[in-house]
Amino acid sequence: MATHSFQDASDALSSSAGQVSELAQPFLKFLPVSGASVSTFGSFLGPETISATDSRAERVDELQFDLGEGPCWDALTTRRPVLAPDLAANRENRWPAFSSAIQSEDIGAIFAFPLLFGPLEIGAIDLYSEGPMSLTSEQQRNTLELSALVSRILLRNAIEQAGATDTEGPFSRRLIHQATGMVLAQLGTTSDDAYLIIQARAFAESRSMQDVATDVVERRLTFTNRDDSPEVTT
Repeated sequence: MATHSFQDASDALSSSAGQVSELAQPFLKFLPVSGASVSTFGSFLGPETISATDSRAERVDELQFDLGEGPCWDALTTRRPVLAPDLAANRENRWPAFSSAIQSEDIGAIFAFPLLFGPLEIGAIDLYSEGPMSLTSEQQRNTLELSALVSRILLRNAIEQAGATDTEGPFSRRLIHQATGMVLAQLGTTSDDAYLIIQARAFAESRSMQDVATDVVERRLTFTNRDDSPEVTT
């Protein structure tokens, strides 16, 4: 049953690429949590709650943005899931201001998963439960898999909304193709993802893909993952 629910969530995300406001909802299909939110922040995209399943999930995001601390910040900084299965038992923890601020929200557990795309740090997914609870290793792995899909969707949406275009011409296409192959080798990813990383870098720096590709081919720019894949806690 869990596998079927996870597949439902994956299918729902895949079909919601044009509706980013709905990205949080599929996580409720296979996880026993009360609410979820998807937010962007950090150096790549501005701080924004993209999607939230309810007003409480949205407030949790806003508090973390306002206070500059909380599980979503730690998840993106460490590039790993942050799990707090029993907040009441850890009021003195690493987020004193945030923990104090959410006492009135009746939240028993909170989990944050980083939104990453290769070396790019996009934001985080926050999940909360009204009572204490834990996520199994399988649920964590499934959430990380869906998080990668959400990262792709958010990147493509940001680039499309900005109206980013490629430099035309046969030379630029050959150059970008060559750079895509180099990024693919550097990151051990797919050609589609390598192309998207070059496109995202161009978008973030307000440059053309040809300029970024030139830097890659001439080895002025190298992409590396800062760390291994996010770990799952058992």
